[in-house]
This record gives sequence, structure tokens and C-alpha cells, in this order.
Amino acid sequence: MRYMLELTLNGYKQVFEVIAETLKNWKVWKVRFMDGGEAVLFKCGSIWMQRNEDDLDRELLNAIGEKIDHSNLGIALS
Repeated sequence: MRYMLELTLNGYKQVFEVIAETLKNWKVWKVRFMDGGEAVLFKCGSIWMQRNEDDLDRELLNAIGEKIDHSNLGIALS
């Protein structure tokens, strides 16, 4: 399932694509940014996490996770 989301953080507006997938029994969200960057996020309880090789700062990671949680995508875990 693919979704386009918009996030405004620190005065910057960013549009990104979220792709919901299952990877080894984990629900993951692949996030593709318009600049070509990509990150894979997953949620452990109420904490959003990312792969080791992804380099999102904690504030951006939490903002994207919160946007996924509060968007009516039907894919976010509570």
C-alpha cells in the first residue's frame, strides 16, 4: 500500500511516500523522500525506530512516525 504524506517540521514542508510492507513478520514502513532519500521505519510498542543504516535524526523520525500514526492510512499500529 502506497501513500503520500506531507510533513511540516521546523518551517520546512516535506512530501514523502510511505509504503507499508511486511518484512520477516515485522510491519515496516518504507519512507521515500522527494530528494531520493529512503528510510525503513518500524514501531516497537509506542517507539518509532529505524534501520541502523538510516540516518534520520530523532526529531524527524518521531515526526514521521506521528504523522503515520495520525493519518487515516489504516496501516499504523497503536
